[in-house]
Amino acid sequence: MEPSPEQSPHHAYPDHWEADVVLRDGGTARIRPITTDDAERLVSFYEQVSDESKYYRFFAPYPRLSDRDVHRFTHHDYVDRVGLAVTIGGEFIGTVRFDRINEQGRPASAPADEAEVAFLVQDAHQGRGVASALLEHIAAVARERGIRRFAAEVLPANNKMIKVFRDAGYTQQRSFEDGSVHLTLDLEPTEKSLAVQRGREQRAEARSVQRLLAPGSVAVIGTGRTPGGVGRTVLRNLLAAGFTGRAYAVNRAFDEGLATLDGVPAHRSLGEIGEQVDLAVIAVPAHRVPEAVADCGEHGVQGLVVLSAGYAEQGSAGRELQRELVRQARSYGMRIIGPNAFGIINTAESVRLNASLAPESPARGRIGLFTQSGAIGIALLSGLHRRGAGLSSFISAGNRADVSGNDFLQYSFEDPDTDVALLYLESLGNPRKFTRLARRTAAVKPVVVVKGARHSGTNPPGHAVPVSRIPDATVSALMRQAGVIRVDTVTEMVDAGLLLAGQPLPAGPRVAILGNSESLGLLTYDACLAEGLRPRPPRDLTTAASPQDFRDALAAALADGTCDAVIVTAIPWVGENGEAETGDGEVLAAALRGAAAGGPAKPVAVVHVEIGGLAEALAAASSTAAPRTRPTTLAAQPHGPSGAPARTETATREAEEAEHPARPGRIPAYPAAERAVRALAEAVKYAQWRRQAATPGKVPEFLDETTDEPGAAALIDTLLGAAPDPRGRPLTHDEARELLGRYGIPVRPTLPAPDPGTAVAAAARLGYPVALKTTAPHLRHRADLGGVRLDLADEEALRRAYGEFTELLGKPAELLPVVQSMAPRGVDTVVRASIDAAAGAILSFGLAGAPSELLGDTAHRLVPATDRDAAELIRSIKAAPVLFGWRGSAPVDTPALEELLLRLSRLVDDHPEVVSVALEPVVVAPQGLTVLGASVRLAPPPPRGDLGPRRLPSY
Repeated sequence: MEPSPEQSPHHAYPDHWEADVVLRDGGTARIRPITTDDAERLVSFYEQVSDESKYYRFFAPYPRLSDRDVHRFTHHDYVDRVGLAVTIGGEFIGTVRFDRINEQGRPASAPADEAEVAFLVQDAHQGRGVASALLEHIAAVARERGIRRFAAEVLPANNKMIKVFRDAGYTQQRSFEDGSVHLTLDLEPTEKSLAVQRGREQRAEARSVQRLLAPGSVAVIGTGRTPGGVGRTVLRNLLAAGFTGRAYAVNRAFDEGLATLDGVPAHRSLGEIGEQVDLAVIAVPAHRVPEAVADCGEHGVQGLVVLSAGYAEQGSAGRELQRELVRQARSYGMRIIGPNAFGIINTAESVRLNASLAPESPARGRIGLFTQSGAIGIALLSGLHRRGAGLSSFISAGNRADVSGNDFLQYSFEDPDTDVALLYLESLGNPRKFTRLARRTAAVKPVVVVKGARHSGTNPPGHAVPVSRIPDATVSALMRQAGVIRVDTVTEMVDAGLLLAGQPLPAGPRVAILGNSESLGLLTYDACLAEGLRPRPPRDLTTAASPQDFRDALAAALADGTCDAVIVTAIPWVGENGEAETGDGEVLAAALRGAAAGGPAKPVAVVHVEIGGLAEALAAASSTAAPRTRPTTLAAQPHGPSGAPARTETATREAEEAEHPARPGRIPAYPAAERAVRALAEAVKYAQWRRQAATPGKVPEFLDETTDEPGAAALIDTLLGAAPDPRGRPLTHDEARELLGRYGIPVRPTLPAPDPGTAVAAAARLGYPVALKTTAPHLRHRADLGGVRLDLADEEALRRAYGEFTELLGKPAELLPVVQSMAPRGVDTVVRASIDAAAGAILSFGLAGAPSELLGDTAHRLVPATDRDAAELIRSIKAAPVLFGWRGSAPVDTPALEELLLRLSRLVDDHPEVVSVALEPVVVAPQGLTVLGASVRLAPPPPRGDLGPRRLPSY
């Protein structure tokens, strides 16, 4: 039962609690705080709730709300009493409320940390996940207000509400008292609650895209009365593709007597149709779009494809129009592709949808394609068509104001018709979420990405998303960590996509090369070496080789256990008259396909030079090709520390099946050896990542035993103070040493040396030999400029070095010199951790000096890092051989270095207030390591959107 409200100060309206969410069925709704202006909405909502639901809410017949009830449920202080509502079209469909209570269950204020919570959802919207979404958001609000537990009284017969609490994943206790079930939920997020939340997010967002791609009916709004124009073109393409649903032409300018257009019903508005319309394609001028969206929303349209231009790509005024478009569509529960979109395609036989400006629908295939550019979309569709590749789905999102690449990944993960996901992206609105989704998807099917606008430093026109400050090289490294195959051009994307969609994954890097051209074989051999593959010497079949010779050679190579993939090179035969003969490409293709179908499952690629009909014949589907297993069993599995799906028996079986899929149906053909080899190299790296991801890395248990998390937290609170500066503050050397020491990271002490005498005293205290360093920013870590003097064995050497310092570089007050005891000789490295507002915490490693600063030879991983991440981090830089005994030097203690990386990762993951750490240099010796310098910066923690309740981005 509801406690009577206490009088307490009213706080300002918390607009940051407002959120758009995707519900279980793919529709959208808005969650917002309830205000005093909502009295009429609340009464109307309550009137539409069944008597049974009212009884479950109030434990007694409660046919109507009294004025006192309405006042109580609409007046909140947003601290001790909070109410949230879910709205569609401005009307309530569900509500939740909490009241802070004390240990006796009476109304209370802080510091009481428990609250009573109660829900009510309109019957027509039950089963859509409304209560689950409300629980996520009201729990986040409660945690913000210092509430740690929810208490709820539920009637035993109210199984739906009990299930909402039970399935949330929070730690809970249940008891039966006085005829009702008493539930207590601990609101601290758990691994299970986070997995549940992300599983619901995945299913809802995937369903929202599926509703767009598989509509039962489509209305093209803005269909022209005469041939030509965007709307009429889309309608023509829709019909030409053989759309299996109902299609309608809509234009308010149609004559009253016009009944059909191009054979489909013609109407002046959606209201005239009289039937449910699932998808609306809007092709009207921008100033008329709001009217069209309102018409769609009022008549129950589920989703929109907005082809109209004139939005954010045209400046600030257009950007505001775009925001209003999204707000308007979401208020009706609709998702948007666009604006300024090229359209969508679904080649499934049960749908056959081409709601785009592409004049020809692509063939049915196993590749899903998402692009943020219409022009790039056209190029990709054309390129795939020329290469004989088919698509499962295609989305060209234009300004991506709503549906994004993240949504497409959610859909592709579950889509049984998609084996490979290709994405052309110009901006990443939520890099942290993208890498999480990409990692999960890549664990079951390849994800290939081209990232445009890599070096511009700004978002492309129309893309109003948060800007990440991390360099493009870091973005690439993080994608690789997530299993994403990142390529540089759309041509490389098509090349990789064709190989991955038509061929099994290679078991390793060993490549057999065979063909009828020695020169082309050598080019292929060299390309393999350049890409890090292990080619065998090319087998020259000579120019006299027949198709049967090719078949026999390919069969032998596939049967050879010492090779993992085969590249076939072919040139035209030379006739007796000395002229080149293209020969019968179809005969050669049949021979190669026959050999591939009859041998072990290994990838095969063909490099050819002007052999007519070969590429087309190789692209023809084999009757033995079969779709891969749908990975639905992974959708709700818990995730390991690195974000990869946890290993289960079902997942193990699917991983084994992925290693040995059905026989290849399409053999990709390439006009150049370098392109074929590059695609194969990407497949090799991806297959290796996939095998490793099947058994995720771990965070060693010893870190729990040797870290002082509470002590570090208390120290951070003290250093930041009660009112921390939002810009943060750097720590002094001693403060940084103390904080890092809490996590088992010792920093060698330094003592200030403002004059020679103090320097000598410091050296005596530390013990000779010592180093003399300047800490001036422009000379720090610059031994090449004389800012560091090493191995000073005695007082005389120290005084001499000090004099040279001041003579060559400046006064002591400018140099800020320090004295430090010498560390064992080793390799100088640099370890960093930083927080990016969009991407999250990032761990970086490189060799100190020129390799990292001049050549950019730095590796990156997302935090939290596992033992595998740490091992890969130090081995992935180009200069890694220096650590492992290069040119006869002693190998350094890499296990100690890996431990240091794990400790730093744990520190920044446990304490988001640590926004940057730089350990430089870290001298790694054959035995142990020494951290000689450390700089740490603290700041109020940035928001962690990935840990909060699910919500759609609002730009």
